[in-house]
Amino acid sequence: MSKFAPLPTDATSIATIRTLAADVVGKANSGHPGAPMGMAPVTHVLFTRFFNANPRSSKWFNRDRFVLSNGSCALQYIALHLLGYKLSLDDLKAFRQIDSLTPGHPEAHHTDGIEVTTGPLGQGISNAVGLAIAQAHLGAIYNREGFDLINNYTYAFLGDGCLMEGVSSETCSLAGHLQLGNLIASFLVWDDNHISIDGDTAAAFTENVEQRYLAYGWQVLHVRDGDHDLEGIYNAIAEARREKNKPTLIRLTTTIGYGSKQQGTHGVHGSPLKPDDIAALKTKVGFNPDISFHVPDEVYSAWAVVGERGSALEAQWHSLLASYANAYPNEHTELTRRVAGRLPDGWEKSLPVYKSTDPAQASRKLSEIVLTAITPALPDLLGGSADLTGSNLTRNTGLGSYKGTYIRYGVREHGMGAIANGIAAYGGIIPFVGTFLNFVSYAAGAVRLSALSRHHVIWIATHDSIGLGEDGPTHQPIETAVHFRSIPNLAFWRPADGNETSAAYLIALRSTETPSILSLSRQNLPNLENSSIEHASRGGYVVHDEEGEDLTIVATAQRAQGIKTRVVSLPCWLIFDQQPQEYRLSVLRSGAPILSLEALSTTGWSKYSHEQYGLQAWGASGPYKKVYEKFGITGG
Repeated sequence: MSKFAPLPTDATSIATIRTLAADVVGKANSGHPGAPMGMAPVTHVLFTRFFNANPRSSKWFNRDRFVLSNGSCALQYIALHLLGYKLSLDDLKAFRQIDSLTPGHPEAHHTDGIEVTTGPLGQGISNAVGLAIAQAHLGAIYNREGFDLINNYTYAFLGDGCLMEGVSSETCSLAGHLQLGNLIASFLVWDDNHISIDGDTAAAFTENVEQRYLAYGWQVLHVRDGDHDLEGIYNAIAEARREKNKPTLIRLTTTIGYGSKQQGTHGVHGSPLKPDDIAALKTKVGFNPDISFHVPDEVYSAWAVVGERGSALEAQWHSLLASYANAYPNEHTELTRRVAGRLPDGWEKSLPVYKSTDPAQASRKLSEIVLTAITPALPDLLGGSADLTGSNLTRNTGLGSYKGTYIRYGVREHGMGAIANGIAAYGGIIPFVGTFLNFVSYAAGAVRLSALSRHHVIWIATHDSIGLGEDGPTHQPIETAVHFRSIPNLAFWRPADGNETSAAYLIALRSTETPSILSLSRQNLPNLENSSIEHASRGGYVVHDEEGEDLTIVATAQRAQGIKTRVVSLPCWLIFDQQPQEYRLSVLRSGAPILSLEALSTTGWSKYSHEQYGLQAWGASGPYKKVYEKFGITGG
């Protein structure tokens, strides 16, 4: 790594970032100008000296990944514009406006160059850990001597708020344990400005963060003058890149809102600068105070070098990939398929199929059988569990190196979900994660962002009802299903037998832009008389038909006695709702009352039934059959 070499455009570029931040937030009359102004120097040094990406080919697979975790998204939009991504000056002027490419916080799949959706603090840094794990995993599998195909870096900016959020502690603890730096350096630049919305962080946050991260097993570096010391910033990033056995946290002491009359105070954290303050800032750096959104030509030219460097690197990479195809044709075929996001041909033929006469089994066991069957055909899978492998029955194989296919996340449900989002965002991997359904609630923030971001993540959520039995109401998820069923673009599956479990996996794996939760039982479930993978793949179907029925029961395979009863299974509301209206009306037809029956909250079932029967209160502790009897839910 060469030494730091100052450029004539350094000061002007930094001033441009600061004045654009003031103008962007000022025009919107909404946003956070302080952090972008304080972090302008590190942004300039990182992108112009180190960052490898090609703005004209923003999905080049071996690009460096950048995550803005601290939510001050004007900074990322400004950087993307200067780099030459598909984000114009007019887009910056439309910051936080309806249908603009510059929404209030960065959104993946919406703005060119955004890797992950951030804003809720702590999520971005946790996604960055997932991005780093994904690189390490794929690099370990496919890199060969002379073919270092997957070797990108992951960079993240975070603030004091991210460090306060518990999810960042979970993920950074795991990152240190996994020694992520031995194959990739995950650089976290901590904007240490001592300011949060409520004021000085000393009011609520006085721990020694450096010592905490050292205890996690990280390398910790400190740049004491993040406002001016470009060489110090450069040297810290260079040192972090040299560390191969630890992830790195760079503590960057900055002045929030640097250059503003309110610099160093919470007044510049989340409020636009006043017009006279913006004018004074521009005058101070030698810009015309009467011109807004000004970018000097020399700044565009200086940042264009990044794109030129990235274009050359991508061309070299494709040349290397072509040579790799000759040397390792099988690996090349598999890698390029995974990079393209395609599943292997015929993988679904390995899904188990059941008859109604097959023995009853718990759906968590049926899930294990599916994973055992499909894993040899699907190298894309990277599994894990939050310290519940033996209960979730997730496959525990391939441990001990980054070539493995299973992560022991420890008791870190929220961190696990956020990491899985980062793994999915990287590409080429389909992560699945396991815990009890009740504890997916711990990860609700990550699950919500997964759905919003269209991440291909699969949750294996076992012990999903009062059928959990003896552990009692603390572990029995009465209200959890309705929460997750209500989240847009989240497929919540509750399969009733073996074929429905196989169907849940089939659709979950095919749904590349929809995360899924598979809600699975602890107790045994009989195989239904009319179930099939094809039927269940539609989200709902008729299990038992009757002409001239007196009643239709929806949601379970329960049979009512003494009356002609038609039975419908509805394992996934989202998928069922996507079916043609004619099909939906044929399944839930008129002519007889429809009763929903589920040993959970009844909320939401009125969309599919006239009356609802379920649980209106918490569960109970005891043998599961006795618990069902207590609440009047038994088979007919």
